[in-house]
Amino acid sequence: MSRLTLASVMDYRIDMRHCRRLLRNGSRSFFVASWLLPAFYRAPATALYAFCRVADDIIDEGEDLDAGLAELHHRLDRIYAGDPGDDPVDRSLAGVVERFDVPDSLLRALLEGFQWDRDEKRYESLSDLYGYAARVAGTVGVMMAVLMGVRSTGALARASDLGVAMQLTNIARDVGEDARAGRLYLPLEWLVEANIDPDGFLAKPTWSENLASVTQKLLDDAETLYDRSVPGIRALPGDCQAAIFAARAIYREIGRDLQRTGLDSVNHRAVVSHARKVALLRQALTQARRPEPTLNDPPLEETRFLVEAAARRSPVSSFFAAS
Repeated sequence: MSRLTLASVMDYRIDMRHCRRLLRNGSRSFFVASWLLPAFYRAPATALYAFCRVADDIIDEGEDLDAGLAELHHRLDRIYAGDPGDDPVDRSLAGVVERFDVPDSLLRALLEGFQWDRDEKRYESLSDLYGYAARVAGTVGVMMAVLMGVRSTGALARASDLGVAMQLTNIARDVGEDARAGRLYLPLEWLVEANIDPDGFLAKPTWSENLASVTQKLLDDAETLYDRSVPGIRALPGDCQAAIFAARAIYREIGRDLQRTGLDSVNHRAVVSHARKVALLRQALTQARRPEPTLNDPPLEETRFLVEAAARRSPVSSFFAAS
């Protein structure tokens, strides 16, 4: 190995350590589930999640959201031009998008979802909410499948289902926190049917039995999508399945914890303990060995554009195996 090549590998390892530190502190559910990924897949997945984490922080914590979004689009421009900025996350992601041919449209869709957050967009129907979840989470599910060499329409559809399900769980968990930040993601028509005035709730977030019924309805829909995701996980490489089953189980457990505490996500935040996460990791190892079902269901209409963008590409499987 030449000195230059050795230096490149060392720089890569340093960048990846930086990405892992970001996830250890800010994306704990993924970080725990990633323990079950082989290093070959863990490295690019970590780079992808690190960029998503950084982007999310820029939107959530930045004072000038327009400038933050412009910065993120500029960073993606440079990443896809093969000239990333001097940031370990950008350098790592640039290697991933080149080697795995990750469509630019997927990451742009993620930023579009952040734009909707910046605009404090509201969602009239469940379908409208799916459109948002497709962008901020369905994108991640599809990109993870792409990193694992999966390009079939059926498997990508199930990957987007899983991402949307996870986002619905997040929304159910964060109803009060989001409302206090001036954001409302619950479908407006559901709130009206439950005799809840959306503006009144935002002005004074208060838990009620009616609100609990709306939250439960969202969790029920997430459960349907969690179930639909199973054949997609089984279409992944065998040594990747346990990690994704683990991520699925940890997010589902958030909803179950919320149910155990009376569906009050205004005054309480549902959590999954470290011990429970470890138990779910063990269960995932067993689940990954079960027989494979089929992939017949079409994608959600709201995620179809993600599936089609990724399915048009051919799988690419070369990447540093080191992590």
